[in-house]
Amino acid sequence: MTQFSDLIKADNNQPAHMIQIVDAGSFETWLAAQPDRVWAVIAAQKFSGKGYEHAIVPGESAGDWSVVAGVANHAELGAWCLAKLAEVLPEGHYRLADAQAGPAMLGWLTAQYRFDRYRKDDAASGPRILLTGEVAKIDAAVRLAQAVALVRDLVNTPAADMGPPQLEEAARKVADEFGATLTVTKGDALEQGFPMIHAVGRAADKAFAPRLIELRWGDPSHPRLAIVGKGICFDSGGLDIKPSSAMRLMKKDMGGAAHALALARLIMGSGLAVRLHMLIPAAENAVGGSAFRPGDILRSRKGLTVEIGNTDAEGRLVLGDALALAGEDEPELIIDYATLTGAARVAVGPDLPALFTNDDALAAEMEEAGKAADDPCWRLPLWDGYAEMLKSDIADINNAGEGGFAGAITAALFLKRFVPENAKWMHLDTFAWRPSPRPGRPKGGEALGLRSVFHLLQRRYGGAAQK
Repeated sequence: MTQFSDLIKADNNQPAHMIQIVDAGSFETWLAAQPDRVWAVIAAQKFSGKGYEHAIVPGESAGDWSVVAGVANHAELGAWCLAKLAEVLPEGHYRLADAQAGPAMLGWLTAQYRFDRYRKDDAASGPRILLTGEVAKIDAAVRLAQAVALVRDLVNTPAADMGPPQLEEAARKVADEFGATLTVTKGDALEQGFPMIHAVGRAADKAFAPRLIELRWGDPSHPRLAIVGKGICFDSGGLDIKPSSAMRLMKKDMGGAAHALALARLIMGSGLAVRLHMLIPAAENAVGGSAFRPGDILRSRKGLTVEIGNTDAEGRLVLGDALALAGEDEPELIIDYATLTGAARVAVGPDLPALFTNDDALAAEMEEAGKAADDPCWRLPLWDGYAEMLKSDIADINNAGEGGFAGAITAALFLKRFVPENAKWMHLDTFAWRPSPRPGRPKGGEALGLRSVFHLLQRRYGGAAQK
């Protein structure tokens, strides 16, 4: 993992290049105060003060130079304002001239993320180190960047190297780091206690056997919080097999698990006052002689019987068993992440996780948290009128809605059947992938909906250290 702690340091007046921040409103005033030689180099570099633009300004002596950079709002830097600079500036030390980095520390860090497990980038330059007087904010920024990088690393790793055992190992590493307890259920115990998780994963090679991964941490007297993440490490579609084009990115189908684990890491690293229960149902939806079939009836942990209308609607099955267990502890809040439906992407695109919740106040909190963290979600209706689309003639419920309408909503309604009626619950149908790069956000695995949920949890549970 990228060593983010090396990229932001306390400013002790070390030698560094200055970064002057301007926006469209302040650029002309700044330029008017510069000598003629600066006018010339600014014009030559076609710098106009727009966001993500920058220019190098020579100083009085050789090797003495500074940077002028454009942002949307000079008075309030957002998360990604400095990201482009951290991607393109020469290696070295930098400090802001008359601004505080604040949230922009995140973009400075994540812009220097590299996924180099399989290929080293020999052309990559050395680190760009930001010096800041906001020393108290450094650790939190580094933790957030580490969580984002954890999601990216897990999602970017191909399924051959990120099956259920490797996902378990990633969870164990996080648990050991923070003194949490890790429990793994597989084999006969999984089949008996979590039959839908077992059914989805039973056709995979024995080396990639399905399992339920549970992490528990915190003071038992604190409010209980359950986080569930879909851990389908590869999704062939099962016997309702996907076309090759749709299968190409299915290494990312454990993106919900990656978000859940990264959120758990943030919670524990920040010492939030919760009793945390994280659950990852991990399986590979493979094709084989023992694969579950269209038309099969599965029994669930909750006791509901589920008719299989489509084996490619497997994520909701493993989540159903995990949500049922999460609800047994009567948590104050249940959150689940899943790369669940293509319908959500049609509705809100790749950048916005579709948010479903059974609590309007919680939805309002999430909207506010998304704005504050620059990590928005978009609420879709948990419309009970569509529940009839999941009716079965011979079982309690069907796992796939008929007709193809409202796919993200019917998937959320399926999950709702496994959540206790009195529990506050929210479900994030996230893409976990960025199809094209942006400053600080490379193409590939991405944390979408992670920072907003953490911001919400900080507001609810921050301020009390764990015993």
